[in-house]
Amino acid sequence: MSVHISRHVDDVLDNLSTRKDVTILAGGTDLLVEINFGRIRPSNIVAIDRVDELKDHSRNGHIRMGALVTYTRMLETDVGSPALQEAARTIGSPQIRNAATIGGNLGTCSPAGDTLPVLAALEATVVLRSKGGERRVAFGDFMTGPKKSVRRPDELIVAAEWEDAGEAQTYMFAATRNAMAISISGLALVVDRARRRVGVGLGSCGPTIIRATDAERFAAGLFDETGWDRPARPSDAAAREFGRLAAGAAKPIDDVRGTVAYRRHVLAVMGARALARVAVVP
Repeated sequence: MSVHISRHVDDVLDNLSTRKDVTILAGGTDLLVEINFGRIRPSNIVAIDRVDELKDHSRNGHIRMGALVTYTRMLETDVGSPALQEAARTIGSPQIRNAATIGGNLGTCSPAGDTLPVLAALEATVVLRSKGGERRVAFGDFMTGPKKSVRRPDELIVAAEWEDAGEAQTYMFAATRNAMAISISGLALVVDRARRRVGVGLGSCGPTIIRATDAERFAAGLFDETGWDRPARPSDAAAREFGRLAAGAAKPIDDVRGTVAYRRHVLAVMGARALARVAVVP
């Protein structure tokens, strides 16, 4: 195993384009677990944690978050997404949050990645760069399966981007405990009042992050009735129906963390609570 430490994006891209079987190391909170358990044996590792360009974050209507922005930084900075901050708060321990990054979550591409349902609900774009140039992929097209994506071996994830959707958003998850646990199911809800758009992303309940489109349309209809600019608490029946529709979009399996029935149940409960919480946020 060889390890190369990069300090510039161009150096990373040179390694990706000229060497075979390159594995990118950012915070290492996923990769080192896989190595320690003997699940993978990388031939060539390129460490990118010293590449300052990937730590940039900007917010000016349009938000760009560099791949090396850590979860601790998300909690300490106004990153332009309350839901993303809520997701960051659920991740691991302080030590893990100090090292783990948004780019690492995208690179691992696990359906249980806590920030990924938020990116789906925000309709974020993943920015990829290679020696041939840069391309942008809608998050909905980025994941293709469990820990699989459209990223090519010669490409580096450099950022995630999205339009500022305001404060009416939240993320909820269920797990066997409040920290240091993989989520049983997760739900992100974004109500973009300015653009009159609702986004719902579901995690840990299918092979990829799932958009609950029926629930989105139902919620948008509620806001059409009450007015997008006027916060109003939905009726209990409307909140329950939204939760039911969100759970109906899931494609869960039975595993050691939870059954299909339990995952659908918690998604329905979280959906109802999320809508009640977000609908009253200006």
